[in-house]
Amino acid sequence: MDPSRMTRIGLFLYGLLIIAFLYLPLVSVGFASVAQARYLTFPIQRYSLDWYREALGSSTVSELVTTSLIVALVVTAISVVVGFFGALAFARYQWRYRRLFQKFILLPIFFPQTVLGLAIMLWFNTAGVMPTWKTAIVAHLVWISPIVTLIIAIRAYSFDGSLEEAARDMGASTPTILREVTFPLLLPGVITGGLFAFLLSWGNFPLSLFTTGVDQTLPEWLYARMISGYSPLVPALGMLSVLGSMLLIAGALLLFWLFRVLRRPGVSEVSGAG
Repeated sequence: MDPSRMTRIGLFLYGLLIIAFLYLPLVSVGFASVAQARYLTFPIQRYSLDWYREALGSSTVSELVTTSLIVALVVTAISVVVGFFGALAFARYQWRYRRLFQKFILLPIFFPQTVLGLAIMLWFNTAGVMPTWKTAIVAHLVWISPIVTLIIAIRAYSFDGSLEEAARDMGASTPTILREVTFPLLLPGVITGGLFAFLLSWGNFPLSLFTTGVDQTLPEWLYARMISGYSPLVPALGMLSVLGSMLLIAGALLLFWLFRVLRRPGVSEVSGAG
């Protein structure tokens, strides 16, 4: 057998093993969400989708999802803007304190989230700010914005800066270059960074626990129900959250595919002719 073929088969099997290791726990959660009994036992005696219907019809769940969604969307929007311009300063330009900026912007990533959440909570208390879901947005941004900046910076390192210089030589202004050259080239990194920002904020528990105050996000509620008052509603809601995340990733992949198709020369020429 061709060694390269054996290598591909080995890598494929290794990839399947990793995927199985990562996602196998979700199988047990899926079984728990469709068991009619209050506690999961094998074999399952009776299956039911009542817990999914209860999750979809619950006003409490709706409020939790709305709060988590608002926090995640605001964090995504702000972190993408901050990350975009931060990545340009990080990777595209040379200036006096650039290396110091690189170190400081990456520093929050290396702090444990529990320590970071506690520090931000103490800071809010000292400043006399009442913790709510709005303060959770600030806490999420402290940790997530550097990650988004790093993701977009990886893309910024890879594109040729001479394209910007060529546009400038042709008389394009800085805003025009940013809109017509830089942003389209960084768009895959922006989409990836936004996707990471949303998912990291949506599922964040440690920072939310310390900074939401009386408000609750979905991960906080799931944890509270796990340690007191457990019911199969918890795994059902968890599975719905996972399915929503998968749909978001599928949508992002579709967006990437459309972006690549629309940037093909043949498609561009047809569009221009139309």
